Order: sequence, then structure tokens, then C-alpha cells
Amino acid sequence: MGSPTGCYAPWASPSLTSRSILTEALRTLRPVGSALSTRWGARPVVMVGGVLTSLGFVFSAFARSLLHLYLGLGVLAGAGWALVFAPALGTLSRYFSRRRVLAVGLALTGNGASSLLLAPALQLLLDHFGWRGALLLLGAVTLHLTPCGALLRPLELPGDPPTPPRSPLAALGLDLFTRRVFLVFALGTALVAGGYFIPYVHLAPHALDRGLGGYGAALVVAVAAVGDAGARLLSGWLADQGWVPLPRLLAMFGALTGLGLLAVGLVPVVGSEEGWGGPLLAVAGAYGLSAGSYAPLVFGVLPGLVGIGGVVQATGLVMMLMSLGGLLGPPLSGFLRDETGDFTASFLVCGSFILSGSFVYMGLPRALPSCRPASRPATPPPERGELLPAPQVALLSPGGPRSTLDTTC
Repeated sequence: MGSPTGCYAPWASPSLTSRSILTEALRTLRPVGSALSTRWGARPVVMVGGVLTSLGFVFSAFARSLLHLYLGLGVLAGAGWALVFAPALGTLSRYFSRRRVLAVGLALTGNGASSLLLAPALQLLLDHFGWRGALLLLGAVTLHLTPCGALLRPLELPGDPPTPPRSPLAALGLDLFTRRVFLVFALGTALVAGGYFIPYVHLAPHALDRGLGGYGAALVVAVAAVGDAGARLLSGWLADQGWVPLPRLLAMFGALTGLGLLAVGLVPVVGSEEGWGGPLLAVAGAYGLSAGSYAPLVFGVLPGLVGIGGVVQATGLVMMLMSLGGLLGPPLSGFLRDETGDFTASFLVCGSFILSGSFVYMGLPRALPSCRPASRPATPPPERGELLPAPQVALLSPGGPRSTLDTTC
């Protein structure tokens, strides 16, 4: 029987690391999914992505070599996810206005839920059906993305371009980088992504290095995952109240996420495998709450920055930047661990990345308090029971629907 450390050391498996890198590299092609969605609509693109993802798992179930796994889980499944996620999430943002961030947070809660449920479910499948049977069943599960994609209804909104973009560059939305606001947001997001995914990969090994046993390390990950999932809903609800401008919330929760990562790296040694690591549990829970609060704001702020017509393309570009962070951050963390002998430097450096990105977010409009009264927006026309997205320039008073101008310095 292998040691618990081996179970939690992804850097110790070259094949697993290589396959993960290949999958994450293909996920950087998410702007392609957004471009295809802009040209032909989200429904057919997501349906095709669901089929490709399912075929990737089924193909891998019959693998005879490592190359077959690379092609199945890396190329086919990775390309399928690239076609699914960005068009689906971008289309969801178009369906809502007043409750947009809450809707995005609810959709993203699946990440936290899967962190808790998928690992034991996969172990159960492996015990009963073997790895080939487990991959076949996962292929059947992911095939459900196709009927889910069929439920994405096209929606024409004011602000949409009159005709689909014809050139590939226009379809990808690369012209968004010529806008100062989106360029600031993209730079901040790229820096945050460089450290954001480190706990998802190295939190459990860090807990083992701090003296916890296997069950204690699993509990630390579970606490962070529960906090992450719950905070996504609370953050979405808070953002939709309009009390604080979305860019300001984004910078604030990004900074709290960076501070939480620094605290995870600085937590003292537990000392015995029988202990539950109270300090590490506390900081892991705090990190999960702040990271979960940050996640829906990244996508909820996009309509106010690029307009509702460019939100699908912007979603794909943002996911590309986050995938690049997921591609570069964990290997850097593993390198620092190999050089220093523990994960302290890894969490400190990656936490500094997140804090730097949060500082860049302060360059967004209304990220900082202003002494100048903001102009009151015009009432937008109704849109399927909702209100069209309008700049968040008014704060709702607790006593009723009247708004008060944000003049706080």
C-alpha cells in the first residue's frame, strides 16, 4: 500500500501531469467556442462539445497505450469542454440582468459540489467497474451536455450586432483588447489566475507537509470546497443588491483571496497526524469563502465592461486567461516546493500574484470610491420580465426601491 503522501502528490506522476497540462492547454481554445457561438449560436456549439467530450471518455476506455489517453482525455475531451463552457456561461449572462451574478454563482456552484461528490463517486465506480468501465460511465454522463445544450434558446437583445462577425479576429473578440477597461480587467484576471488554482492542486499535499494525516488533509480540502460553493451563492446575491459596485467587490474579494492564500502558506506546523489542524482548517475555510465570492464576480462584471453584445466573446477570452493561469501556476508551485522542501514559498508567491491582480482591478471604473456624484441611469426597457443591464451607478436603500447616489469618498 502506498503512502498517503503519494495519493496527494500529483507532481509525482508524470503521465497524470502531462495529460492535465494537455487538457488545460486545449481549454485555452475557449475563445474558439465563443467565436463559433457568436457565428452560429450557442445551442449547436454546446451540443457538439458535449458529443466530443463524451467521445473522449469512451475512446479512452478502450485505450491500449498512454498516447490513446492523451488523445481521448486530452484532445477530444479538452476540445469538447472548450466548446461547452464559455458559450453556456456567456449565454446564461444574457438571460438575466437584475439577478445575473446570482445566476452565474448558482451555475458555478457545481464546481464546488463536484469537488465533494465526484472523488468518492469515482472511487465507487473504480471499485465496481474498473477504470475502463468508469470511463464509459463518465462518457455517458458527459453526453448529457448535449440535451442541456439543446435547451439554450437564442435571445436577441438590444446592443447585439446587426449581423454576425465575418472575420475570424472579429468573431474571437480580440478587438476587446483595444479597450482600456477590458485590457485592465484582462491583466488583473491573468495575474489572479496565476495563483487562484494552486489550492485545488496542492492544498492537500500542503496539509500533509504540515503534519496532518490523510483524513485530516481530506477534511481541509472539504472545508475549503464547502466554503467555496456556499460563498458563490452569497456573493451573487450580494452583488445583485447593488449596494456596492461590481468592480469594487471584485477588487475587494480578490484581495481577500490573496490574503487567504498567504495565510494558508504561513499556517504553523500541526505536529501530529492524529490532530485535525484547527489553524489550517480555519484559513482553508477563509480562503474557500473568499475564492468562492470572487468567482461569480469575474463573469458578472463583464456586461458592464463590454456590453451585452460582447459578453459571450469576453467570457471566452476571460476563460482563456484563467486556463493559462491554471497551466502555469501549479507547475510553478511544484517547482518552488521541490526547491524549498515545502509549499510555504509556493503559497506566498501565488498569493502575491492574486494581490497584484486585485491591485490592477482598482483601475476599473468605480472600483475606488469617488467624491463626485454619479449620474442617475435612464430606466431601461423591459426584457422578458427582467431589466436590461444598466451601469451600477445607484445604491439601493434598505427602505425601498429608491436609490441613493454613491458619493462616498
